[in-house]
Amino acid sequence: MKPEREKIYVYGKHALIEALQNAPQTVKKAFLSPEADSGEIRALLNKNKIPFSPMKGNEAGRMVSKDASHQGVIAVVDPSEILLSFNDFIYGLKPDENTILVLLDELTDPQNVGAIIRSAAAFGVSGVLLPSKNQAHITGAVVKASAGMVFRIPIAEVGNVNQAVDALKEKGFRVYGLEMEGNKNVSDEKFGAPSLFIVGNEGKGIREKTFERCDVKLQIPMSSKCESLNASVSAAIVLFYWSLEHPKALK
Repeated sequence: MKPEREKIYVYGKHALIEALQNAPQTVKKAFLSPEADSGEIRALLNKNKIPFSPMKGNEAGRMVSKDASHQGVIAVVDPSEILLSFNDFIYGLKPDENTILVLLDELTDPQNVGAIIRSAAAFGVSGVLLPSKNQAHITGAVVKASAGMVFRIPIAEVGNVNQAVDALKEKGFRVYGLEMEGNKNVSDEKFGAPSLFIVGNEGKGIREKTFERCDVKLQIPMSSKCESLNASVSAAIVLFYWSLEHPKALK
């Protein structure tokens, strides 16, 4: 049984369309301004028998922050309908060399989380794993930053990160940690086995016990003029390099 979570507000036309096309069971109700009440959105809502009503006056300000680019479209979404349990996710998982997962190790910036999920969808990732604690969860900001990809790619919640890593190792996954001082250049790795990429916290990086479980510590070559890269940018670069070795994953 999935744990109950407080419902969230998802905003923006594209995010709602992605939800309605790929995971309509997550959407509980929608609010549309007269300007945004397009035929496509209305048709999808009617098709999936989801109630919607006009957005009145300053109603948007009570649901999302004033700087949120909602485009006159806001929906109530149940995030528990998005998340899988880790056990359910790996049950029956039969990984091969074209299988890749991404594990976020306590990232706290919703923009980073959303951007990584978007990159994961772009480069053929089979699932994104999120710790249940000390981690930015699925919110409206994450959905927006992911361009609605949270509704396309499997996302699983992990109770114990190290146990999850160990379980994936038993299934044949090679574990990669992203680290500035890594022992292997990302361009030199051939990624010949099922892969698990771990992205660490924006400030602290990957936690020690989790880092010890990494088979390879990957580094991204960069100019000495730049000290570091944003977590989501680093993840996108590594996933791109992986996809070059696994074009089948992009189909």
